Amino acid sequence: MSQAIPSEFLAIDRKSRARAACGGLVIRNPEERVGDFDDVVIPLGAECAQLEASRCIHCPDPAGCVEACPTHNDIPSAMWLIEQGEFLEAAKLYRQTSSLPEICSRVCPHEQLCEGACVVGKSGDTVMTGALETFVMDFERAVEDYQIPVGEPTGKKVAIIGSGPSGISCAEQLVKKGHSATIFEALPSAGGLLTYGIPNFKLPKEVVFTSIHDLEKAGVKFEYGVFIGKDKTIEDLIAEGFDAVFIGVGSQIDAPLKAEGVDLTGVHLATEFLIRSNVSGDLLPHQMRDPLEIGEKVVVIGGGDTASDSLRSALRLGAKEVSCLYRRTLKEMPGGSKDRKLAMEEGAQYKFLTQPIKFIAGDDGNLAAVECLQMELGEPDDSGRRRPVKIEGSNFIVEANTAVLALGYWPDETIGKTTPGLETHNWGLITIDKETGATSVPGVYSGGDAATGPDLVVTAMVAGRKAAWAIDEYLKV
Repeated sequence: MSQAIPSEFLAIDRKSRARAACGGLVIRNPEERVGDFDDVVIPLGAECAQLEASRCIHCPDPAGCVEACPTHNDIPSAMWLIEQGEFLEAAKLYRQTSSLPEICSRVCPHEQLCEGACVVGKSGDTVMTGALETFVMDFERAVEDYQIPVGEPTGKKVAIIGSGPSGISCAEQLVKKGHSATIFEALPSAGGLLTYGIPNFKLPKEVVFTSIHDLEKAGVKFEYGVFIGKDKTIEDLIAEGFDAVFIGVGSQIDAPLKAEGVDLTGVHLATEFLIRSNVSGDLLPHQMRDPLEIGEKVVVIGGGDTASDSLRSALRLGAKEVSCLYRRTLKEMPGGSKDRKLAMEEGAQYKFLTQPIKFIAGDDGNLAAVECLQMELGEPDDSGRRRPVKIEGSNFIVEANTAVLALGYWPDETIGKTTPGLETHNWGLITIDKETGATSVPGVYSGGDAATGPDLVVTAMVAGRKAAWAIDEYLKV
């Protein structure tokens, strides 16, 4: 029997139907959304959700969308339930395979995953599986108080290092098994990348904090301001009585750019820039609480999702001219096309085949311009992308008061260097068994970006779940 629909969902439905006639994802217009950090997506309403779900043709197993989803969500069944108005049942179905459905439905690159594999897209627009997942998860929150089902206590204690997507998911699965979980977080608040790396206009903070609150209600403990490897070691945790450890610290060190003037005032690493521009003061680390000041002209160096987030944040901070400097072409850009399109709509400009080589100070000693070289593409490198080659003598100047270095991330070597016997590779990535997350130290597991390098939120979440299942088996011995 279909659920009663709260009035706020009916109001949303009228708005979305009026603006898009239930014919696609509705985004706030660029002129409006660039003026704040609020969510850019206008949620689906109930009637539009049912109409959109009805477009699913329910492919036989194995459905392409299910195979393309790292969690293997049963998307065809969820679409059928939504079409029938069984929104709560659809939400429960997603929770069977995903620990963070409210979050993954918002930040996954659906065009590369489930929606990219939707066969309906061969003759038209794909089914909006991501937006429909968001809809039913929000609906569930609106009509009932979700509780993580907690298992019968086992008396076993697990320490989880890092409160990002892998750590959160690991904790969620462990408490379901009845184990006690304590999350150690170096920052003042939980969420890791979800709180400190992804801007509010893509992932509202309240969505993250609601998931954190679910864990707290289930008995998960959080210890903030504790940097494992500095304040405590993994050996200390074992000595304190923890029976197993999960390392989910992400890959959080900004890749540097070797160029003259990179230490000028006005040149920022992307992590610091995004944290200071998107996180409220009470959640900021003490060293980042000074107001962030940017000039009218901002350049962002890099081409991934972090670059898109930085471009869009700079526009919201009031920059008049925002440009992305990227040394390859649009074809080689690693980030999601959806975010780039939104950035372009909001006013970001892209300068391709451009390599910054020097940051130039003005009379006040602050950044005033960036000297660049024009590039051309050579043969493919190890990543499969064509290698950028400098065109000698092609130097040119780009005026800029602020530069953001969004060049990717490296692992933090601290835990590897302070944990005897812990095997690492590639400058600090933790070596694991890919199926279980087991490291070279018995009882110590890892997953997510700490083991793979920068990847998707959903793959980190899946890694945390797998490690929790393996930890459960280890604790039974």
